[in-house]
Amino acid sequence: MPDLSVLIVNWNVRDLLRRCLHSVLASQPACSLEVIVVDNGSTDGSAEMVRAEFPQVHLIANADNRGFTAANNQGLAVARGRYVLLLNPDTEVVGDALERMVAFADAHPDVGVVGPQLLNPDGTVQSSRRRFPTLTTALFESTWLQPYAPRRLLTHYYILDRPDDEIQDVDWVTGAALMARREAVEQVGPLDEGFFMYSEELDWCRRFREAGWRVVYLPTARVIHHEGKSSEQVLPARHVHFQTSKIRYFRKYHGPLAAGILRTVILGNYLWQMGVEGAKWLLGHKRALRAERIRAYRQVVRAMVR
Repeated sequence: MPDLSVLIVNWNVRDLLRRCLHSVLASQPACSLEVIVVDNGSTDGSAEMVRAEFPQVHLIANADNRGFTAANNQGLAVARGRYVLLLNPDTEVVGDALERMVAFADAHPDVGVVGPQLLNPDGTVQSSRRRFPTLTTALFESTWLQPYAPRRLLTHYYILDRPDDEIQDVDWVTGAALMARREAVEQVGPLDEGFFMYSEELDWCRRFREAGWRVVYLPTARVIHHEGKSSEQVLPARHVHFQTSKIRYFRKYHGPLAAGILRTVILGNYLWQMGVEGAKWLLGHKRALRAERIRAYRQVVRAMVR
């Protein structure tokens, strides 16, 4: 049994995946390692690249895009490691990060999840640790209302009241790089496939926490994250999945009333922005861009009112 299974779900980011795999294999951790790539029907030659350049990697090639969550569960089903690291293909492991994460978890048997410090490509710290969102948080965070949010609200949510370089217990860590203990996974189950993508790691960490496991942010382990390179290829779908997953999470943990309020506010946001973009189009300001945004927002609205 390997110490760590590194699980990478890929969709049409072949060159970034290559860099990610090189960084994982170059890290040469003292712990034993297996690497699993689940390719979600890429059309850019990603699967062929893995077969040709990384024969030591276990490749699962799906015929179509099954979604981030379902594909991760495919990998979880075959992973043999004592720990499983969900790792985005647009990441690069820095130095001995993998070894540090495993060593920390081995030394703290009550820890179910470890999240490394994520870095932007320029070396600055990327936000990756969170407290659980309240309905008030959700009404502002990642919406057009975010600039008007009370400062204390988002400071609390993003844990900006604690140093970036401090090892700390948190409510959840983002899924770009998330290591889970096999024993904990066997207790709480796999990722909830009701989340096609987005909020699945929030839900998973909440289940770990409710089962009594600690979730720890470990800044001594570092991973570079080129954020959103897969999902930015399909902007309307990204909006749809992000918002519907957010609403699903609140329905699951806060009930239908909270989910209904959130859905209404989010729909209002998109309808308002469609009006803003339409006004700019009428004024002749970057009409192609305005038309593209209106089409994207219309798709989101249609998906959310079904």
